[in-house]
Amino acid sequence: MTTDLHGVPTMIVSPEGPPFTGEADVTDLIGDAFGTGAELVVLPADRLPAEFFSLRTGIAGAIAQKFVNYHIRLAVVGDITEHVERSTALRDFVVETNRGRQLWFVPTLADLQTRLAAGAHGARPANGLAARPADGPEDSADRG
Repeated sequence: MTTDLHGVPTMIVSPEGPPFTGEADVTDLIGDAFGTGAELVVLPADRLPAEFFSLRTGIAGAIAQKFVNYHIRLAVVGDITEHVERSTALRDFVVETNRGRQLWFVPTLADLQTRLAAGAHGARPANGLAARPADGPEDSADRG
């Protein structure tokens, strides 16, 4: 399904269906996004394999890079708390990607809509996954 979320043509992937496990799945998804004119793909976290959330597998990085290469933004929507609690590296990855514009992790579609309404560096996800480290800058624009 493709819709407009706060001026951003967005393809929302159904929560039903098999996980996106391989490069071919992601390439097909990006092709579908191009076909609909989407600039942002909303992918339910439940459609990603558990290996995605283990950064050492390289799956998260490969998927993120594929979206970067094709200039399509990706929002992973869903509760990933369990994965983040098990991995400091994943928590750091989520915090860092949520600072940018290319890849966001948000708990709900409503949180994504709030973030889009506020602009790329505006509102942060409500679940605290994107909270700044205590010694970090408040806004990525301050990072130079």
